[in-house]
Amino acid sequence: MTAAATPTPQDAPQRLAGHALVEALIAQGVDTCFGVPGESYLAVLDGFHQHREHIRFIACRQEGGAAFMAEAQGKLSGRPGICFVTRGPGATNASIGVHTAFQDSTPMVLFIGQVASDQRDREAFQEIDYRQMFSPGTLGLAKWVAEVESADRLPEYVARAFRTAMQGRPGPVVLALPEDMLTTPTAAPVLPRVEPVHAWPAPGPLRDLRSLLMAAQRPIVIAGGSGWDAEAAAALQRFSENWQLPTACAWRFQDTFDNRHPLYAGDVGIGINPKLAARIREADLVIALGVRLGEMTTGGYTLLQAPRPAQKLVHIHAGAEELGRVYAADLLMQSSMACAAKALESLAAPTSLPWAGHAAAARADYEANLDAPAVAPMDMAVLVKTLQRLLPESTVYTNGAGNYSGWLHRYCRHPGLQHHGRTQLAPTSGAMGYGVPAAIAAALLHPERWVVNLAGDGDFLMTGQELATATGYGAKKLLSIVVDNGTYGTIRMHQEREYPGRVSGSDLYNPDFAALARAFGWRGEFIEATAGFEPALQRAIEAGVPTLLHVKLPTDVITSRTTLSAIRDAALQRNH
Repeated sequence: MTAAATPTPQDAPQRLAGHALVEALIAQGVDTCFGVPGESYLAVLDGFHQHREHIRFIACRQEGGAAFMAEAQGKLSGRPGICFVTRGPGATNASIGVHTAFQDSTPMVLFIGQVASDQRDREAFQEIDYRQMFSPGTLGLAKWVAEVESADRLPEYVARAFRTAMQGRPGPVVLALPEDMLTTPTAAPVLPRVEPVHAWPAPGPLRDLRSLLMAAQRPIVIAGGSGWDAEAAAALQRFSENWQLPTACAWRFQDTFDNRHPLYAGDVGIGINPKLAARIREADLVIALGVRLGEMTTGGYTLLQAPRPAQKLVHIHAGAEELGRVYAADLLMQSSMACAAKALESLAAPTSLPWAGHAAAARADYEANLDAPAVAPMDMAVLVKTLQRLLPESTVYTNGAGNYSGWLHRYCRHPGLQHHGRTQLAPTSGAMGYGVPAAIAAALLHPERWVVNLAGDGDFLMTGQELATATGYGAKKLLSIVVDNGTYGTIRMHQEREYPGRVSGSDLYNPDFAALARAFGWRGEFIEATAGFEPALQRAIEAGVPTLLHVKLPTDVITSRTTLSAIRDAALQRNH
């Protein structure tokens, strides 16, 4: 698609506000929007038709899926992903994607059709006050929520939405659009493309950080979060190399640092390598770069004790509101991730460092963690390693929530976003159903790249109807692997740990996923044993159409480290 010229104040035509909104999106560089159509924003849909040579509207099958696609778009592009939904039920369905964008610090704008202005505050059909529903704040759902009452001010609101979504800690913005406002003619010009203003670390704190490094014996870096670009990721690698720092990635941001690099130490999150967890606890300096240091990355606030860690802590983050909110760190630095690592690489390192053996041991622990005993009949470690061996390193991997994702996080080696951009799309919000829509968005936005979704059986059926979206819009290099163990695995694991043998509500009764995929126009195959996976993957690669592989996994094989029976036995022994 080609970009349209941005109208100037002198040549802006009189047109419907809904058309002006589409023009404003084009001016911001948007060429794809996701959503579910609604009568509340018909004027915008007509604008998409008017400007169809420059922008496309991907009609999804449920607003939650559409919002997840927009969130994935924000992760992949670094600019706001765009989602349109109708009022009431449309907005409530989409809220899961807004929550994910907030917790993952992903730039996103959700546009909601609203009831007409003369019907407000009467509890009109599907009416909701979105300022209250999405209530911005530290623990809210959005960074900013507004209702656009004036057609002439619509471009102003769009520009502010983009700036707010990208500025500081990125996140979602919600704009409500009254139906009558969208049908009002306006000559308001669209505004120029918005770029975020980046903050650099101050010289004084950089000198303080160098002093902390010079005094350290066992330092470690934990990097992640959003706002990174290829140059920043490359700068992070140079900083780590200059100081020979073992570098780990925060939970579900494993593509921030090249996993193949000798200084990569692993990922810090659910299912963490126990040796890496011990290394973080025993560190005398932790440099947290771009990460929120939330519950999952800190092991329930135990790897770093809240509010005052035992380790020296340097926390560098784009959002001023995040710094010091949980942890009383030794050094706080506000900086955009596009700038932080570039500033850090300027710190001169001494010719010899006392922790060279520490860094090598961290890497050895990571590589040892890639080994796993053989498991029959379906070996998930072999499955992930086969994907990595047969597919290009630029492949994008997606997942939602569930224990099945532990195999992907443990065995998938991401090349680092300086090489191919984002290769991991996964929700730190823990939202089930994220992986299928995220994969479809990636396949439609980057048709040149392979995209693989790994989903659990419970996770897949949250948003599996979006297979129709992939088919309808021509996705090709797309693979979904459904791991079927007949249970909500994470919940079953916790049940066996807390109430051993007392299973309630976690059993699943599943369809033939391969047959379901074929009904949507995909290829589908069923695989029961490890030996059948590689030939099935080869056929999927050669097929030229999306493929779903239905993989059967015994219920007892619950994580990459243990079984349900082992968890149950340990709980029973503990209780007696």
